[in-house]
Amino acid sequence: MCAPADITLNTGVSMTARRIGAGLAVAALSIGLSACSSDDDNEATPSGEEQSTSSASEGSESSNDAFPVTIDHAFGETVIEEEPERVATIAWNNHEVPLALGAVPVGMEKVTWGDDDNNGMLPWVEEALAELGGEEPVLFDATDSIPFDSIAATEPDVILAAYSGLTEEDYEMLSQIAPTVAYPDLAWGTRLEDTILLNATALGKVDEANALIDELHATIEEALNEHESLEGTKPVFAFIDNSDMSKIGVYTELDPRQGFLLDNGFGTAKILEEQADAETFYVEVSAENPEAFDDVDILITYGSDDDAENQASLEAWQADPLLSRIPAIANGNVVFLGNGPIAAAANSSPLSVAWGIDEYFGLLEDALN
Repeated sequence: MCAPADITLNTGVSMTARRIGAGLAVAALSIGLSACSSDDDNEATPSGEEQSTSSASEGSESSNDAFPVTIDHAFGETVIEEEPERVATIAWNNHEVPLALGAVPVGMEKVTWGDDDNNGMLPWVEEALAELGGEEPVLFDATDSIPFDSIAATEPDVILAAYSGLTEEDYEMLSQIAPTVAYPDLAWGTRLEDTILLNATALGKVDEANALIDELHATIEEALNEHESLEGTKPVFAFIDNSDMSKIGVYTELDPRQGFLLDNGFGTAKILEEQADAETFYVEVSAENPEAFDDVDILITYGSDDDAENQASLEAWQADPLLSRIPAIANGNVVFLGNGPIAAAANSSPLSVAWGIDEYFGLLEDALN
């Protein structure tokens, strides 16, 4: 009799310890899997790096052999007995993993921010669904809370939430509907590669996931080569409330928006190093310490879709006695992403990278000039 396969997500260090600057290094991800075959006893699956050489077709042929599988996460472990046929997802970008791997979820969360045509989906998701065809997923409205009844009505075999802010109570409720994959450590702190591998493992598509990650890395590298002036720059994702400019919100290295930049060739600004002990994806820093931002080359924020409003915000910051001492603000090296799809794409996901990375890096490069 074969024991369930075990998966442990290993980023080389713990998720919390990834506060140290990543530079060019991409997260070292390894998955230890042991599965059973009706014909013979399989040896442990190679590490993520070794798996990346496997083809998607090989992964498809062997996906059934991956089950049962046990996935460790922040709330314990989830056992998936057999390959899921009906996949539901909640929260941000988890639905893009099955879509990127050729499967349409039966249900996914409705997008309420970044949507350009108010249909509850981001443009790259619409494109994927059009290409794959089949029945369109049910869109869960999670504006006020997780819609457990709506999720249950789709009769899922598994619920993917590797990137999410689930509470333990949420997880327990969802687990009564179907086996649920939660985040590995920090709420809203799961890196892109980790999100892909955790969710893909639940689908029995580890080889395909590694091939996807390789493809994403190649796309990012190509985009960086097209925007050479970004090499070595130190961008910081931040938020400033015009009604209270006494503090600056900073997304730490634990946040996927900032982590994506650090994992892909950008430098680590001093303010991020000073927040290395933070155990959250977002902190507020007093504006009375503007020198902490001296080496920030580009300040990235959301702002408005109205250029005039963004210009007014920048001018207000430049007139502030403290904020004006931050070189990136004084020199106007600020990127206002707005509230549309490109802003959503800054929180990188399996499908948004190919869709928007060149435009995103172009905006960063423009801010240097």
